[in-house]
Amino acid sequence: MAEQPVDKKSAYKKLGARHKARRRAVDLLFEAEARDVDAADLLDERAELATRDQSVAPVHPYTRTLVGGVADDLDRVDGTIESYLQDWTLARLPAVDRAILRIAVWELFHASDVPPVVAVDEAVELAKELSTDDSPSFLNGVLGQVVLVAPQVRAAAAATRAPRPEPEP
Repeated sequence: MAEQPVDKKSAYKKLGARHKARRRAVDLLFEAEARDVDAADLLDERAELATRDQSVAPVHPYTRTLVGGVADDLDRVDGTIESYLQDWTLARLPAVDRAILRIAVWELFHASDVPPVVAVDEAVELAKELSTDDSPSFLNGVLGQVVLVAPQVRAAAAATRAPRPEPEP
């Protein structure tokens, strides 16, 4: 049997720490929704469990950033996703697709160290690994629209965080 060529880029991604952190974040968001619990509380529970049980992998700092960020900004993230779903609702999407989209949209809006193309590509890769055959192209289409507004959202967020000068007496 002939050996299959190895796609080094895909193989690297699947081994990369950030890819693994994103995948764990998807798992946690998916589980939190399925159990109807707060994602940040579930994250804390898993981090605590990892300190007590060596068989449980520790929670990567970037997983914490993603899950905490999505949990804190869930309404805006979900509202953004909803606004770009044509003839769909967020509730109709597979739960794993919701989790992947939430992470990607949060990264597009808040993770200034993650180029938009990386956030979208990672979401598509996660969809290939975890979801339906149609999900990668569907998520790519939705995120392609979100990418267009992400710079304005980032700029608005930065403006609200910027310190305001003291008024002169």
